[in-house]
Amino acid sequence: CIIQLYFFILCVCTEFFLLTIMAYDRYVAICSPLHYTLRMSLKLCVRLIAGVWTVGFLDPLVHTLITANLSFCSSHHIDHFFCDLIPLLKITCSDTSTIETLSYISALTQGVGTFALLLFSYVYIIRTILRIQSSQGRQKAFSTCSSHLTCVIVFYGTVIGSYLTPRRLSSPLQDSFIALVYIALVPMLNPFIYTLKNKEFKENLKKVVTRIYFF
Repeated sequence: CIIQLYFFILCVCTEFFLLTIMAYDRYVAICSPLHYTLRMSLKLCVRLIAGVWTVGFLDPLVHTLITANLSFCSSHHIDHFFCDLIPLLKITCSDTSTIETLSYISALTQGVGTFALLLFSYVYIIRTILRIQSSQGRQKAFSTCSSHLTCVIVFYGTVIGSYLTPRRLSSPLQDSFIALVYIALVPMLNPFIYTLKNKEFKENLKKVVTRIYFF
């Protein structure tokens, strides 16, 4: 169970930061295209990815070590489809103030912090796109970030729906369904969303849909 919790937090944490780095990449590509190769050098990209995975491995380690020391003196049954932190805290009889405080700090720095950076980036991106004179140029610029923006909306939408919904308005079944969406469905959709920009893939997809429709 602790191993599940560790890798769950690792995946969510790295997703937050990777989406933010990709937003910065789109920001530089659209707002400063002439400086793109200079500002997004290979060395910088390697450092950013290394930083993301370092934080991704260390942050859940602290959470899981504290959670592993909690006492579960009543039922060991978790009303969830995997070992998430909130269901675990519901069945513990230990003091949870430390892990709850740590979770709030992580949520502010990772969830809210990265979302603010994403919002800041896209405000400048949209403002730059609207200043482009030709409609073809605007369309091309928007297509550069459309896939990433879709992934951001899907991921942050499900996370917000899961963790910011008042407890009295949610049910264990609803929590499990939303968690399943951003744990399983969102990672499965990400490659498909980014592949939709590939012209060859779109042509092949149209052929498959046409064959199925007229079969």
